[in-house]
Amino acid sequence: MTVFDRPLVRRHRERAAAGWDGFDFLVRETADRLVDRLDDITRRFPVALDLGCHGGEVGRVLNGRGGIETLIQADLSDGMARRAAANGVGPVMVCDEEALPVGPASLNAILSNLSLHWVNDLPGALLQARQALRPDGLFLACLLGGATLRELRTCLADAELEIAGGLSPRTSPLADVRDVGNLLSRAGFALPTADADLITVRYETPLKLWADLRGMGESNAVLARPRGFARRDVMLRAADLYMERHVGPDGRVPATFEVITLTAWAPDPSQPQPLAPGSGRTSLTQVLH
Repeated sequence: MTVFDRPLVRRHRERAAAGWDGFDFLVRETADRLVDRLDDITRRFPVALDLGCHGGEVGRVLNGRGGIETLIQADLSDGMARRAAANGVGPVMVCDEEALPVGPASLNAILSNLSLHWVNDLPGALLQARQALRPDGLFLACLLGGATLRELRTCLADAELEIAGGLSPRTSPLADVRDVGNLLSRAGFALPTADADLITVRYETPLKLWADLRGMGESNAVLARPRGFARRDVMLRAADLYMERHVGPDGRVPATFEVITLTAWAPDPSQPQPLAPGSGRTSLTQVLH
């Protein structure tokens, strides 16, 4: 099923690369959080891939941490890959998350920071990632979840219903944390976990939020999106609704970003295994009494 216009996703990322320094705040924040998770794992990872590396934020935060010896940085956008190359962390390549150009069992770890929510075939991408990992290899990723921009989504929908009398796909469909966790198991990963955090950014106006989304390369790339420029009356009405419903005592409005973090491992016999059904030796009745 094709939901996103991948060539347009690439063009958005290329456009964002030119002025990235002014719009990388969210990716920097999630890179910090991702590497903090890696610090909790006392393992060495000789070769790791940063899939969807943007401007190389994960590589800069790592700086010798996390047991990663060689980090390959990869992005859909040539402009972003060039930015990542400037940090001198390791090899850089341009590739599509939907078609990994690596051999089976060739990596010890795959990291991905705020990129997989633009993938059409997420189950397929996760399966490729698992196949690219060596036994007991780590998959650690974060992506935007369904609660992201909930304020904007509601206001846009209500404004379009009010003015145009119908709805069009102006924002991206995003996954639920439980659904993504289930996809890890379907892809054959062991010990999968998924959790979500909310990050709230406060803006002077909704217009500043829209400018940031464009600068971040996160503009609408749904294949069935309305073509041409957005209707000015709909956008202005959505901005008015946003201010009416969400403005705080500080005169600013919130924008919510839900960040889903995924942790899983390529299967290996050395990993803890669940007990076989019926193998328990203690009765639940005895425990409760």
